[in-house]
Amino acid sequence: MEFKPKFKTLVEVYQHATKTFAQNTLFGEKKSGAWRWMTYSEFAAKVDKMRGGLQAAGLVKGDRVAMISNNRPEWAIAAYGCYGLGGAFVPMYESQPAKEWKFILEDCGAKILFVANRDIADKVHGFFDQMESGKTTHPKLSAPSKLETVVLIHGEAKHPYEKTFAEMIGGETADFEDVSGEDIAGFIYTSGTTGDPKGVLLSHTNLASNVSAIHEFFPIGQEDRSLSFLPWAHSFGQTVELHTMFSMGASMGIAEAVDKIVANLGEVRPTLLFSVPRIFNRIYDGLNKKMTDAGGVKLKLFESAVANAETRKKLSDRKRRSGWVDFKHGLFDKVVFAKVRERFGGRLKYAFSGGAALSKEVAQFVDNLGITVYEGYGLTETSPIATANSPSGRKIGSVGRPIPGVKVEIDTAVTGDAIDGEIVIYGHNIMQGYYGLEKANQEVLLEKDGERGFRSGDMGRLDEDGFLYITGRIKEQYKLQNGKYVVPTPLEEKLKLSAYISNCMIYGMNKPNNIALIIPDFEALGDWAKQQGLPTAPEQLVQEPQVRALFQRELDRWSEDFKGYERAKNFALGTTDFSPDNGMLTPTLKLKRREVLKQYGAQIDALFEG
Repeated sequence: MEFKPKFKTLVEVYQHATKTFAQNTLFGEKKSGAWRWMTYSEFAAKVDKMRGGLQAAGLVKGDRVAMISNNRPEWAIAAYGCYGLGGAFVPMYESQPAKEWKFILEDCGAKILFVANRDIADKVHGFFDQMESGKTTHPKLSAPSKLETVVLIHGEAKHPYEKTFAEMIGGETADFEDVSGEDIAGFIYTSGTTGDPKGVLLSHTNLASNVSAIHEFFPIGQEDRSLSFLPWAHSFGQTVELHTMFSMGASMGIAEAVDKIVANLGEVRPTLLFSVPRIFNRIYDGLNKKMTDAGGVKLKLFESAVANAETRKKLSDRKRRSGWVDFKHGLFDKVVFAKVRERFGGRLKYAFSGGAALSKEVAQFVDNLGITVYEGYGLTETSPIATANSPSGRKIGSVGRPIPGVKVEIDTAVTGDAIDGEIVIYGHNIMQGYYGLEKANQEVLLEKDGERGFRSGDMGRLDEDGFLYITGRIKEQYKLQNGKYVVPTPLEEKLKLSAYISNCMIYGMNKPNNIALIIPDFEALGDWAKQQGLPTAPEQLVQEPQVRALFQRELDRWSEDFKGYERAKNFALGTTDFSPDNGMLTPTLKLKRREVLKQYGAQIDALFEG
């Protein structure tokens, strides 16, 4: 059936949502110990004023407006104010280094920049006078500008080029520009695991069609609520949560901080959770560890509940049922799983995972708790959703089937494998290109039968029912000396299911075997060490023979299903975790392998010498 998008632009999304759901609550923030909620009509009043403020600041159609901030209502107010004038919105992360902010601001040629606070504004001031205008042009964008105005969401203006957020929404409103689907809605800069970030150009059609497709395959309603912690600067958080929830009249409570997520879940009581696998892995690790530590009757009851849930699932897969299994599930659900769900507020129905592959073990585990997990797949370059599981079709372990209006093919010529190949995506969601990078565009963009396509760089396979399975990343694949190919990411994700492993990297390019660099979860390891009478300082722990024996057991346990040549023959324990702050992770938590090799090179080399 032909796909007919409900929305052609994000301006249409805005006008529909604010008119249809005017009295609904939209954004919630915790202030002075209490949650305060903004309605759709209150949001609309501020966005209308923001259009006037942006216009007064010199914004014209095709100009770029940048943002350095975590999720907050002001983020969305600035974004939708920008869309209404035909501007392109360029979000960044607070956690990015200042040199990346400068690169992105110059590369996109931003005219106006919003910042979260005075601290960020001071860092921007450090390079403000060194800023140059971007040099690239695009037919749907105005000429690049040198940064002219910095707007502080919180804090006072100190310099002539600065304004406060209150000033931006303190004047008159402005009419909407004539915005079409072909106009550029925004740039989202890829994380840049190698080299500089690339600006992905996404049109209004790209984003609005992705939102429209979700309307067709997933039932989100006005009563639904999420706890928002996945950054809107990330394509998954922006399209799937912000734009989609907004378009459906739902509400979003904005998490205070990562370490407050569990507490905020109990307060906001969401029905939906949008997350990346890392959060689900923490739920899996934390709950298993808690039950193991409790031991005795509690552990046996929990294990029995999980085992019965798995039996029930297997029967369901064969379209069968058992009255006895269902009866036990009802009891276990009240005694065990309901208490776990209560930690998430007690109303959580669905969890959406994207951004990276979620292990089948973790997905099944969360499912057993009575929280249905829907995994999808996509990239910034695909706006982002390309495939998704949904109530109309779901297979745990897969990333679902193509969404309405999208087609997926597997190019096996790239890998030389009969089944696994490069995932190639066609449809309304394909980006307009990387800004100013024609060579890069030629490498990934293609056209077939009049449809724009994108070479993802990801490896995968399609089953007989059209469900997609991700098997790795082509650029991360390497060859051992014996000629065997290794795709490290799925192996690393499996090892990270250990309650004692916070992060790890598998490595063996042109080597006789694989090794593993492991960063322990020092909280879990410290608890274990106390029970063994060992020191708990990380630097001492990693030297202890008993600790190495523990991690050898964990490696053996979690790599049991690996092929022989995939298993790590040696390992090192590190004390500095991978993070965006030290450059070993991107802001979207992808591993920067080159940076890890730089920082841990000596330890890694020693593993091959031993």
